[in-house]
Amino acid sequence: MNAVRPIAVKLDQDTRDRLKRLADAKDRSTHWMLREAVAQFVDREEKREAFRQAGLQAWREYQATGKHVTHDEADAWLAKLEAGEAAAAPECHD
Repeated sequence: MNAVRPIAVKLDQDTRDRLKRLADAKDRSTHWMLREAVAQFVDREEKREAFRQAGLQAWREYQATGKHVTHDEADAWLAKLEAGEAAAAPECHD
């Protein structure tokens, strides 16, 4: 079972007031607003980190193999996709 444990966050008075106004406007508690904000932040940062890790992995693969597509090849493929055409990604080559 996942235990829910409290955590303290120190906020300046201006931020606390803004949070309270938003919570009141949304008919939510400040507790709900903070939980939602943290959940959204963690989701966003996890996605950002996964994207960064994928980029690092791609860079390592390129360094190991030298396989790549040129800018022109990628640009032509993306132009087809933008035009609504079904197009396979270009093949990587040395």
